[in-house]
Amino acid sequence: MTESPAHPALWPAPLAAGAVDATVTVPGSKSVTNRGLVLAALSSEPGWLRRPLRSRDTLLMAEALRTLGVGIEETASSSSAGSAAGPGGGEAWRIIPAGLHGPATIDVGNAGTVMRFLPPVAALADGPIRFDGDPRSYERPLGGVIDALRALGARIDDDNRGALPMTVFGSGALDGGPVEIDASSSSQFVSALLLSAPRFNQGVEVRHVGAALPSMPHIRMTVDMLRSVGAQVDTPEAGGEPNVWRVTPGALLGRDLVVEPDLSNAQPFLAAALVTGGKVTIPDWPEHTTQPGDALREIFTTMGGSCELTERGLTFTGSGRIHGIDVDLSEVGELTPGIAAVAALADSPSTLRGVAHLRLHETDRLAALTKELNELGGDVTETADGLHIRPRPLHGGIFHTYEDHRLATAAAVIGLAVGGVEVENVATTAKTLPDFPAMWTDMLDPASVASRRV
Repeated sequence: MTESPAHPALWPAPLAAGAVDATVTVPGSKSVTNRGLVLAALSSEPGWLRRPLRSRDTLLMAEALRTLGVGIEETASSSSAGSAAGPGGGEAWRIIPAGLHGPATIDVGNAGTVMRFLPPVAALADGPIRFDGDPRSYERPLGGVIDALRALGARIDDDNRGALPMTVFGSGALDGGPVEIDASSSSQFVSALLLSAPRFNQGVEVRHVGAALPSMPHIRMTVDMLRSVGAQVDTPEAGGEPNVWRVTPGALLGRDLVVEPDLSNAQPFLAAALVTGGKVTIPDWPEHTTQPGDALREIFTTMGGSCELTERGLTFTGSGRIHGIDVDLSEVGELTPGIAAVAALADSPSTLRGVAHLRLHETDRLAALTKELNELGGDVTETADGLHIRPRPLHGGIFHTYEDHRLATAAAVIGLAVGGVEVENVATTAKTLPDFPAMWTDMLDPASVASRRV
């Protein structure tokens, strides 16, 4: 768990004095935006991304692809990027594929999608591509991608660390073929290989070996998006072998993609309805989606709310009570911090299971949640694969975020019900949710926000 700065900037989390009643337009999905950027860059013709997320992670991805020679033109209509803009309204990025080339240096920041999705792309480039990033990026698992790429014919110099920094010596092509990979620490290892596989000479056959795969919805998202641009993909769900994905080599088509709202980033706003016994509507919530955040409908309903999906979007209503939950979050691990925050305010204990891999995310999320909630008076213990949370009366204090955006939004949820919570480095939310502090205060009626100086 990365240490926080000694003198952090503190954000007084607003305390809600009444039930929330708001409509919150959530920006586009980071996962869809970054996958869409990679696929468009590898396509045989130009394509469009409409309503993309503009955040640190997506801007790092776009800049990295530009560094490799891809053209990305950003345009904006006079319409809002929200639901009123319609499918073609709001910001749009035109992606113009080009010959990938180096030498180049790619800054991954602390973005798992950039550090994992782009090494296979770099192997298709002509020339050396160096990857570097934030100090925490050096600690995040990458060895599975490195070993797999070497097995598929790539040359990589990582000083035998299995981590960043490293250099991929692109040769303009990659053999591809069958490869075994242990992706139990991150489903992004599988997605990384699948996204570039249509450009490999032999495509790819990825066989996962190891413990159970986490975050399967993200792999399904990758497969769906590959198929939408013309790739042929065989999967376990389609009657194939368990834990085996095959992608046939072939040209990818340029397409016009409208990015869905980021449902995981809707979590703190839905949690606000649950915590305050209020109501929040998220416009444009898709009826069918591969995003993990869609699981919030069932999880938060179990914890005491109700939801209705209409043409307007998803409306979630809190009942005024929060119930504990025993839930396996292995497929939706990124939702754990927000669920833990709500569980700390519940009327009965909760057990969150299946998320041991969160120890390798932006920070060790399990250790961080345990420490920060307990320092506010909570009673949280780590288990082998998750957390056990026994609700206790909480008090104010500093909630450290360890440069992790989901810890910052979880702290804001706690602050709705607990006076005196100060969030260290709330600006880290810009990783995936720009302007979060303003969105949060706008959700709350200024007249019903109590002073935080208690």
